[in-house]
Amino acid sequence: AWDRLLPGELAKKFDFKNRVPLKRMGEHQELANLAAFLMSDFSGYINGEVITIDGGEWLQGAGQFNGLEAVTPDMWDMLEQMIRTTNKSKE
Repeated sequence: AWDRLLPGELAKKFDFKNRVPLKRMGEHQELANLAAFLMSDFSGYINGEVITIDGGEWLQGAGQFNGLEAVTPDMWDMLEQMIRTTNKSKE
């Protein structure tokens, strides 16, 4: 999914792995472990809670949108063109 959201040069610009304090993306098993815990009897007293599972990125800054400051006007133009092309193909 990330290849479609941030193609080529944009992916390098955002550099997600280095923005996360753990220096890696989360793994499917980590999310599955959290889901299993929340469905188990061990989490019976937890309710209405939002659990952040992001390798510490939230604690470090404003999250995924910090990198938007690094996007150049040319990159914005490229993104706009890609979106318009995709939308036209759906018509």
